[in-house]
Order: sequence, then structure tokens, then C-alpha cells
Amino acid sequence: MNLIHIEVVYALPTKQTVLSLKVSDQEQVQAAIEQSGILPQFPEIDLATNMVGIFGRQVKLDHPLRDGDRIEIYRPLLADPKEIRRKRAEQAKAAGRADKVTGGRPDPNRATRHKD
Repeated sequence: MNLIHIEVVYALPTKQTVLSLKVSDQEQVQAAIEQSGILPQFPEIDLATNMVGIFGRQVKLDHPLRDGDRIEIYRPLLADPKEIRRKRAEQAKAAGRADKVTGGRPDPNRATRHKD
């Protein structure tokens, strides 16, 4: 049995926890997270619902590990990024910071059409 070096990472808005450990080269993501001891530190982590990844790429809990892997435990999103972007665009249009037709920056050189 060979040992490999990995990291298990969990980040909160104000704090990041990085745990380095050695595990068997036959280990999978879930077992490594459990061995790291991070679950008792953060009881809000639920591996049945929280997504996990290795270096920003989402993986399943049974994914095999390689030497140097960084397992990341992701928190659920508080808001849908698309919805936030849509609301911000609507506010910019209402405030005159965005063109009401294109949604882009207002073009002072663009001719306005008036109905006669």
C-alpha cells in the first residue's frame, strides 16, 4: 500500500480550512473526507447534499484519488447567479446606467427615434 498526499478544503465567507493528510493510493473522495476529521468541525457539511470537487472540477464521492489532489467541499448557493445578474441589469436600466433597448452601456452617439 502506497500513501499519497492530499488536501481537504472547506471555505466559509470569513474562514478557509485546509487539512493536509496522507491516505492510501486506493482511497476514494468520501473516505478521505471522513479520515480528514473535517466533518466534526463543520456539522453543516452533509455529503449527501454538498457537492465536492477536485481543483474546481466536480467529482462524485467514489472518485479515486491521486497524489497531490485537493478535495474541495462546496457550500450550497444562497442565490441563483443568473437571477442576481438579471436583477442588477434591471436596476441599471431603471437608473439610466444601461440602454433600455440593448441593455448595454448607453451610447451618447446613438440617434434616438421620436414618433411624430
